[in-house]
Amino acid sequence: MTRVLVVDDERPALEDLGRLLETSPSVREVVLAEGGAEALRALATARYDIVFMDVRMPDIDGLELGKALKRFAEPPALVFVSAYEDGAVSAFEHDLQPLDYLMKPVSRARVQQALDRVSAERRAAGAPASGTGETFDEDSIIPVEHQRGGATRLLDRSTVLYVQAEGDYVRLHADSGRFLVRASLAEIEERWGQHGFVRVHRSYVANLKRAVEIRPKLGGAVTIVLSDDTELPVARRQVADLRRRLRM
Repeated sequence: MTRVLVVDDERPALEDLGRLLETSPSVREVVLAEGGAEALRALATARYDIVFMDVRMPDIDGLELGKALKRFAEPPALVFVSAYEDGAVSAFEHDLQPLDYLMKPVSRARVQQALDRVSAERRAAGAPASGTGETFDEDSIIPVEHQRGGATRLLDRSTVLYVQAEGDYVRLHADSGRFLVRASLAEIEERWGQHGFVRVHRSYVANLKRAVEIRPKLGGAVTIVLSDDTELPVARRQVADLRRRLRM
């Protein structure tokens, strides 16, 4: 049974394709994402076997999203959907290796043909039919919205050195700059803990993969030093656990 993510910035087309997929006996679950940024958020929390997505979208288009999918530890199968024939050429020119390309308006028979093609390809490759859980490896892609000009920045989680609390937001301090994201530090700690991010202080979550030293200070205080020489304060109750994690 297959878990499918459908991505399209046009709500009617999104819902129509979702309904067609739900009629297939081989599909267990269909999740709809209205645009590339929403798709990345969905992919950050669950694993999908197939992604059906439009080529032309205003925030993150299908070609950009396809490139991001290729970086996953276990990338889902990719099926493009478009009203434009030239989209197929672009997909193959960018070496995105889609398993099918559907022209709008899409028929039920054509959708089932694409599902059968993906299933046959997976059987031939010996891949599991379906699964759950996070699909990102340590180079997970984080969509950072509301950049200059309304763009969405795609940020590698591994480039984030630490996360700082700022009211109802957090600021991601990364190699390429600082980015404000609407989230809480507790959410970051919970969602990113498996990737080496640890709460070291009430205001900071640090990427231990980028830590180089635990440095004692006068008065018994301790800081953690990151690869860019940033020093973050460490809460006293966290010191022993931090040393254990870093084997110091």
